[in-house]
Amino acid sequence: MAGNRYYSGAVSDHFDGTRFFNPGGETPLGLAAVIRWKLGKGNKPWPQTVDSPFPQAVPEERVSGDRVVVTMVGHATLLLQVGGLNILTDPVWSERTSPVSFAGPKRANPPGIRLDDLPPIDLVIVTHNHYDHLDLETLRRLQERFRPQFVTPLGNDVIIRSGVPSAAVSVMDWSMSQAIGDEAVLYCEPCHHWSARGMGDRRMALWASFVLETTAGKIYHIGDTGFHDGINYRAALEKHGGFRLAILPIGAYEPRWFMRPQHQNPEEAVNGMLLCDAAYAVGHHWGTLKLTDEAVDDPIRALHRALDAKGVARERFRPMRPGEVFEVP
Repeated sequence: MAGNRYYSGAVSDHFDGTRFFNPGGETPLGLAAVIRWKLGKGNKPWPQTVDSPFPQAVPEERVSGDRVVVTMVGHATLLLQVGGLNILTDPVWSERTSPVSFAGPKRANPPGIRLDDLPPIDLVIVTHNHYDHLDLETLRRLQERFRPQFVTPLGNDVIIRSGVPSAAVSVMDWSMSQAIGDEAVLYCEPCHHWSARGMGDRRMALWASFVLETTAGKIYHIGDTGFHDGINYRAALEKHGGFRLAILPIGAYEPRWFMRPQHQNPEEAVNGMLLCDAAYAVGHHWGTLKLTDEAVDDPIRALHRALDAKGVARERFRPMRPGEVFEVP
């Protein structure tokens, strides 16, 4: 398409009038590189099902005071409970992450929380529009049941409203902030990624990370990112002054020559945790959907090697599995 179907706004340091971009960064490789990757021999198969050692969780109704509780649903979907708020990130309860229901990446384990067992959801954060992060069928179900506030970067509101016309959607650009309830503030911040729902809309909607500032501390959430020399982690520390918790992707990173600009690996995630001064971190974006070449348990082994090499206690960075509940110290 000649124009942008999702967003029309002023040119900025990350929007050229038609497409968004990573300032000083990289854009994803094209079709020839995809073919080269798929014809390569580095793919490690997964088992058809990947069992979690944790049963499906039934979360508390609300969490208050200085408590922060994270429950893993699967892939990039987590329930974050803090300051009386119930927040979902990139919710996907569908069997596949694809434009069609009969093909595409299929989840290897059931959601760690049944959708019917969710507590009242106040806020849904959608970090970008890839199908493993923005699932319209799940958003419709959440809207029917909870009518939450949706928050998403520029352009993704058009996609959400195309499937959920009644949704209340707040749209944010990098460096914007908004109040969430009476005592929390949500900040939209850069990450190094890209967007597309099909062949003709690449980088026409923005991608972002988010910082939630609460009375129980600050939480840094990234749905997807390349490491980008740690630039965005350093900026987050400079602006926000460190975090009680960082929620960081640790999967879908091989082969590095192809994935490096868009997906950090576990070693880079550990470096990011340290650069942004996070007391604790949880790892997501692994173990539910096979998107790239690494084996299902490679991220855990790589994460532990990286933590040990840096002298960081393993309990400070928790690679979460569906149904697992982590109450952040």
